[in-house]
Amino acid sequence: MRNESLSEAFRPALNVIFPLEETMVGIDFGKPLFTSEEIQRKIHELGSRISLDYAEKDLLVVGVLKGALFFMSDLLRSLRISVRMDFIHCTSSKGSHPVQIIADMKEDIRGKDILLIEDIMDSGVTIDHLKKMLLDRNPASLKVCVLLDKAERRKVPIEADYAGFRIPNKYVVGYGLDYKDRYRNLPYIAVLPMEERQA
Repeated sequence: MRNESLSEAFRPALNVIFPLEETMVGIDFGKPLFTSEEIQRKIHELGSRISLDYAEKDLLVVGVLKGALFFMSDLLRSLRISVRMDFIHCTSSKGSHPVQIIADMKEDIRGKDILLIEDIMDSGVTIDHLKKMLLDRNPASLKVCVLLDKAERRKVPIEADYAGFRIPNKYVVGYGLDYKDRYRNLPYIAVLPMEERQA
């Protein structure tokens, strides 16, 4: 049998295993809160604004790992200016030290224009902590860009300079956002059903 015939013979089975529409086996939560297309449109809007604001500046973009990885990658590709990048890896907890720095950035930011990138701002505790930490290093400027803003959850008085979508107080996953380090690779953003969190 020719290769073309084999391909045609297995196509129905392949479509079952790898559906053509934007779903993933075992983690399809129904209608996305934001589709891949909506996310990319919003990122291009943010990219245009940032490109204009920093057109005459030497911008250093700092991503907060792990959640901001997908957002930062696409945002950088949407910019029309040359930038440099670095990362901070941190975790949050409910203890006396709500933010733990796992790996600090390498760049000396004194006198530089910094754009801090996060996937979501909810309580604001993590971003507030990181802003204060970075401001102590005397950058020329420091702004914050987030994809999602969950204002209902805010615990500290802080707002992003650039924000993509405002969302309700729901637990969301996908496009870098996780639950117990799962679901980050979803190409869209969806509300995680309560039964998934109880599994």
